[in-house]
Amino acid sequence: MPRVAAIQMVSTPEVEENLESAAGLLRQAADQGAEFAQLPEFFPLIGREDTDKLAHQEDFGDGPLQEFLAGRAREHGLWLMGGTIPLKSGDPGRVFNSCLLFSPEGECVARYDKIHLFDVSIRGEAEESYSESRTMMPGSEVVVARTPLGNIGMSVCYDLRFPELYRRMLDQNIDIITVPSAFTETTGRRHWEVLLRSRAVENLSFVIAAAQGGRNTETRSTWGHSMIIDPWGDILGELEKGPGVVCADIDLEQVRALRQSFPALTHRTLK
Repeated sequence: MPRVAAIQMVSTPEVEENLESAAGLLRQAADQGAEFAQLPEFFPLIGREDTDKLAHQEDFGDGPLQEFLAGRAREHGLWLMGGTIPLKSGDPGRVFNSCLLFSPEGECVARYDKIHLFDVSIRGEAEESYSESRTMMPGSEVVVARTPLGNIGMSVCYDLRFPELYRRMLDQNIDIITVPSAFTETTGRRHWEVLLRSRAVENLSFVIAAAQGGRNTETRSTWGHSMIIDPWGDILGELEKGPGVVCADIDLEQVRALRQSFPALTHRTLK
């Protein structure tokens, strides 16, 4: 059974500080026997301003953030999902929020550009407003990475609210859903766990969700609660707050056995 790790961070506006933290946490995951590790969304940088990420955008296949990920994958012999990094979109004012998967040899084997952008206003104790489309370009392609660990459906944060995305992944026979995230404190408290467990149950798939979890800047707090969930909706591991690593062994035979004994996926009539 492969051992997988979700790495929780509290990334700041300081890139070098964040990379140092990520390197240490990846080392911990490898020391705990992980074969796959996932970093959270925005792992190298959560800026004070939305535009801060533009200064660190890279061409796909070249740049210090990608070199960092490839190097850590090789160093630890890990399948490494690099949370998200900013990749150039062709528009100098907007980037793709891209999730890259690296093999243990340090080769980038899959790229997913976040499709659903978080453009919302939240009314409550404090007014919160987010407009990712101001500085991000949406992706358009559903991505399933085929690996020796299983078929991995790649998604990011706000994508979690759109179940039709995961139904499209089922057409490519996913075993594992990945959701590197930076859920807000406000929305995470109410929706994070129920959405993750719902995606696991309705698709009879494992879910690995590495999150940001703490006070990232003076004005931004993230929910944390990184989780690994099995296809029956049971939480195999969780880390509530702060930086750290949560590991679990996943048995892909559970996916196949459940889909055979509880064939809900074959009973779909509306497609």
